[in-house]
Amino acid sequence: MCRAVIAERFPDHDILAEELGGAAAGSPRAKHRWVFDPLDGTTNYAHGLPIFCSSLGLEIDGRVEVAAIFDPTRQELFTAERGHGSYLNGRALAVSETDALINALLVTGFPYDMHKQTGDLVELFARFMGRAQAVRRLGSAALDLCYVAAGRFEAFWEQHLQPWDVAAGSLIVEEAGGRITGMDGAPFDPASFHLVASNGRVHDLVLDVIREFRADRPST
Repeated sequence: MCRAVIAERFPDHDILAEELGGAAAGSPRAKHRWVFDPLDGTTNYAHGLPIFCSSLGLEIDGRVEVAAIFDPTRQELFTAERGHGSYLNGRALAVSETDALINALLVTGFPYDMHKQTGDLVELFARFMGRAQAVRRLGSAALDLCYVAAGRFEAFWEQHLQPWDVAAGSLIVEEAGGRITGMDGAPFDPASFHLVASNGRVHDLVLDVIREFRADRPST
């Protein structure tokens, strides 16, 4: 439905969406590209667990400028426009002020094929369990990002992500005053498949835990 609306109203725009198998519509790549996930949290949805959403971001010259994420079960619409803040149902959002990891509520996610690569994922999860107040795993990266922006979580980390999982949410976090990088601390790139998003105050602490964990792992 969304793809049809975009194609009708903006025929010269590209689309990157999970439902398209990751292929961008149009060649060469246009100035404008919509990054869309009609259902983030598919497994939750399939089991009747009400933690899922639709995510839409508009890139202009490769940078997300407008974002919207809608949670139909809670009727929560998260929006952002670069330079103009983030909002939940029209109310301005701001990240939390927590600055100690022991007082932080963190969230992460695992890929669909987690059973093939359980070791590192679970061990890093356990490492954070020993440092933070608590760690959650909800099953929707887009909502995880929105909840960081809303101050419900202090930080979110995940590997094996796709651009449509994080494009819209990344802008919502940034415009709420948060910070996003790769898990290695490098500048955030939606195509790098990993990220850390936080309130900014615990960001370096989260990166330190990841670096320590990787340093402790035997080289292969």
